Amino acid sequence: MKFTTKVRYGMRAMVEIAKVDQKIGILQKDISERQKISIKYLDHIIKSLKNAKLIANIKGKKSGYKITRSSSEITLFEIHSAFENEIAVIDCLRDCVSCEMEQTCLTFPFWTGLNNLVVEYFSNATLEDLVNKREF
Repeated sequence: MKFTTKVRYGMRAMVEIAKVDQKIGILQKDISERQKISIKYLDHIIKSLKNAKLIANIKGKKSGYKITRSSSEITLFEIHSAFENEIAVIDCLRDCVSCEMEQTCLTFPFWTGLNNLVVEYFSNATLEDLVNKREF
């Protein structure tokens, strides 16, 4: 299983946004510089985070970004979901895949259990945990 660059960079961008004064926000160029993410690529990340209603502009288009809720209320699963529809440790667990072996595969319960653990891990970790450098 591999997490996409958008998911990883999205988490990094969210940490930068959560760390600043929410009345002022942070400019996209500052996120780009601090996290070494190109402005062009960050545009896509910001758009996805805004569409997921995880961030918003302070005042209009050229202003800073802020998180829309407390960092303790935003889970890493929500951030992941801004970029990917699901977490699947193997392809046959994807919603869009129908596996002909599902009923007879003796390893299917193992993979399902592992997948559930990963989803639970993402769901129980918050943006605040990342900002506060909590040990997982």
